[in-house]
Amino acid sequence: MWMPAGQDLVYIQPLLGFVATIVAILVAALLVGRNWRVTGAIAVVGSIATAVLALRDFDTDGNWGGFAPAGAAPMLIVDQFSLFFIFLVSLFLAGVSGIWYLGQLDGPPDSSSRKQDAVEFFVLFIGSALGMSLMVSTTNLLMVVLAVEMASLPSYALAGFRKRNRLAAEASLKYVLFGSITSAIMIYGSSLLYGRYQTLDLVQIGGQIATEVEVAGLPLLTGVALFAVLVGVAFKVSAVPFHFWCPDVFEGASIEVTTWLSVASKAAGLGLMLRLVSAVVATPGAVYPLSGTLSVAVAVMAAITCTVGNFAAFKQTNLKRLLAFSSIAHAGYMLMAVAIIWYPDSGRAGEVHPAFAALAAYLVVYLFMNLGAFGIVAMVYWETGRESIDAVHGLIRRQPVLAVAMAVCLFSLIGLPPLGGFMAKLWLVAALWNANLEWLVIVAVANTAISLYYYVRIIRAMVMVDDGQPAMRAPLLGQAIVAVCAVAILLTGTLYAGRLKGFADARSLNLYAMSGADKVHTSHTDQPPPADRVAEAPQD
Repeated sequence: MWMPAGQDLVYIQPLLGFVATIVAILVAALLVGRNWRVTGAIAVVGSIATAVLALRDFDTDGNWGGFAPAGAAPMLIVDQFSLFFIFLVSLFLAGVSGIWYLGQLDGPPDSSSRKQDAVEFFVLFIGSALGMSLMVSTTNLLMVVLAVEMASLPSYALAGFRKRNRLAAEASLKYVLFGSITSAIMIYGSSLLYGRYQTLDLVQIGGQIATEVEVAGLPLLTGVALFAVLVGVAFKVSAVPFHFWCPDVFEGASIEVTTWLSVASKAAGLGLMLRLVSAVVATPGAVYPLSGTLSVAVAVMAAITCTVGNFAAFKQTNLKRLLAFSSIAHAGYMLMAVAIIWYPDSGRAGEVHPAFAALAAYLVVYLFMNLGAFGIVAMVYWETGRESIDAVHGLIRRQPVLAVAMAVCLFSLIGLPPLGGFMAKLWLVAALWNANLEWLVIVAVANTAISLYYYVRIIRAMVMVDDGQPAMRAPLLGQAIVAVCAVAILLTGTLYAGRLKGFADARSLNLYAMSGADKVHTSHTDQPPPADRVAEAPQD
């Protein structure tokens, strides 16, 4: 029986960091009891430690694929993009855990009951983070299904974690129904692909599909299977028409869960979709005939998603629902990057994948924008008990730090200079232009103008409408978190814009490397394998 080598475990240290954190939380509950402070502290320390492990591996030369017998395709892939995603998720997990901690001190009346469930909450929370990290660390169909389910099942429970709240129960039920249907469709599509091509490796499947398309066109069964797999991923992204769960879940779930799903779930889905599309079309030595069709299909989905999200946000009066539709719109923007079908150049090493680079830069800025915006909504709710736009009337007088930070986050979500959101959209638009997707550039710019209305409506309520509500108290730690987000948004749009671009490019180097010059880590030999990819094609 094949067993993974020790080197396999070394390269997945960041993933094991999540596992170790879950174990530490459970052991601590046995030793010191159900202490919510200890549980929250372990979650924060564990997520920061995981981020450090991922950051330490950024300088690793080459890619690695393993957890498979010698000569078989890898079940897991560790490269710069997967390490970047684990790093991003870990930092975001620490920030959302901070919001949860503040919620127990200054939150609504049900905080006392939620403290008793802290152990279960964080086990589910970190379990979903592990599943999302696995989603961007594989091109194996079986691992894709397992990772999506590992990310989804804890998320269903987290959405309804406020057990006595009717909206939370409704949100969880809708989430489960939509998720189970799309998961079933995805699993069915995966079974069709495996049954037809007798392999779980998407790279080899892509090569066989390319041969079929060149000879006789795309088989109907293959087209149905690919569509079914993408349905499950589109659900995680909240892409239209699989977005209906998003607003209700965001409104019904607790604020920290809403914040988590707004960034992490969408980022994982986008990373996985980019993995799937690029793995299937990056066939060594072949011009993939279906790439144009795939590009147009994803581009149309992206254009519809951002347009529907922006127009649906117009009439929203609940801040969480408004930001939910905003997240759908931004999912559409980021989905545009997936439409960039890239052909790797086998003659040159050090190639930057433009789609991965554009998505990486966008995700960094998007993390700060949403963490800041939802954090401010949380503090307003804790103080006023309301989540509607009128709850922020006169906020510039009642709590100026929150008002200024909120304005920075909202202007950046629009994409106005000199903020990080502007630079992220600029790099995305440039990548689309270079990929000859000019019509998609027009859609992105037009939707940016459309979104101006509903974002400015919130700013107007904070600055120009004052109904005499009393000054608002906000925890100093909460003010510090949103202030850091606002400063990060300013810096990524000005002084550190170049560094962000360089960081994103570095996270997108040598993906699916086709050059023997690239050092490839394996657990089976000290010498690079003679493959022209990260790992050999499987011998099923």
